[in-house]
Amino acid sequence: MDEVILTLNAGSSSIKFGIFGAAALRHVAAGVIENIGIAPHCVIRDAAGVTVFEKSWPHAEGLTHEDLLGTLLGWVDHHLDGATLIAAGHRIVHGGDAFTRAVLLDDATLVELAKLNRLAPLHEPHNLAAVEAVRALAPGLPQIGCFDTSFHHTMPAVSTRFALPRRFHDDGVRRYGFHGLSYEYVAAALAAQAPVLAAGRVIAAHLGNGASACAMLGGKSMDSSMGFTAVEGLVMGTRCGAIDPGVIIYMMQAYGMSADEITDLVYKKSGLLGVSGLSADMRVLLASDAPAAAQAIDTFTFAAARQMAALVVSLGGVDGIVFTAGIGDRAPAVRAQICARLAWLGVELDPAANAANATVISRTGARVEVRVIPTDEDTMVARHVQRLVCASGDHAEA
Repeated sequence: MDEVILTLNAGSSSIKFGIFGAAALRHVAAGVIENIGIAPHCVIRDAAGVTVFEKSWPHAEGLTHEDLLGTLLGWVDHHLDGATLIAAGHRIVHGGDAFTRAVLLDDATLVELAKLNRLAPLHEPHNLAAVEAVRALAPGLPQIGCFDTSFHHTMPAVSTRFALPRRFHDDGVRRYGFHGLSYEYVAAALAAQAPVLAAGRVIAAHLGNGASACAMLGGKSMDSSMGFTAVEGLVMGTRCGAIDPGVIIYMMQAYGMSADEITDLVYKKSGLLGVSGLSADMRVLLASDAPAAAQAIDTFTFAAARQMAALVVSLGGVDGIVFTAGIGDRAPAVRAQICARLAWLGVELDPAANAANATVISRTGARVEVRVIPTDEDTMVARHVQRLVCASGDHAEA
């Protein structure tokens, strides 16, 4: 092993990371630093899933991203058989209108990205904090920003505009779409598996704690269930999904709720958790016999089917459906409920294939082909780093 790439997905309370061999993008290790701000804990596992490093900082509320990433970079330097870290790639939630592809994160770029904090205040500042932390720890290390919005820049204007006065659109109030790195990975995997289908009209459903759906034509995004924020569209683990804006106005007027309180409600206390009153974890709800758990699952599958059906309009029909992410590729019962609601489109599942989480789960000869493709956003980030840094040899100058 000679050179490695580090991928980072930084949030407010956790940093997920992956380590890849730079030449062939071989997965070397992965892990997470969690409970940041309370009692941080770091665990690193090798490609086989074996824990190779673990450390906790009890009652270390003051540790910053820089402090914690220093531990990770130190481990990479001393425990990977003399491998050299040549670049870091970051998943960054928002790229706004300007960043339509992965870019090198230099001074000028970071100034522009900081202006987007207002568009994604719950995510962007933490993404950029990790960039600044790595810059301080390894000043010469190239860093690449990979944006969750970039994949959706092929959406036509009609898919991006809200019916608001034009000045708001001109100020960036528009539909962007998210989970782009996941959809980019799925589009590439589908092209390799089934090129004819990939060239057609496909709806991909990224179903996890965060959930969305994307209408793809020829592997390019035409529309997304998520819009200005990552709370729109499908019901999610703790996010409400699509909601009448009048409900928000009513909450402000009737309950005196502030913007911060409403933000906390629609992002952290709603969705599966809010409806069930039990859990945001679909696995827990599927195992429960509580009526509220069944109601939460029904709400989730109905919302998913409704949003996916709406995306058919953006494509003028549908040739295939792809399920991905934690629920999408591991919950046959959820897929079955969603597909049953879409039977009128020609969606027919093979029950045995679906139960086995097979790659193709539709009946032979069904009008709409249904597939399961596990996503890998870390690998997608690593691919962008490899393309921008390794191919150009920029790391040699760092």
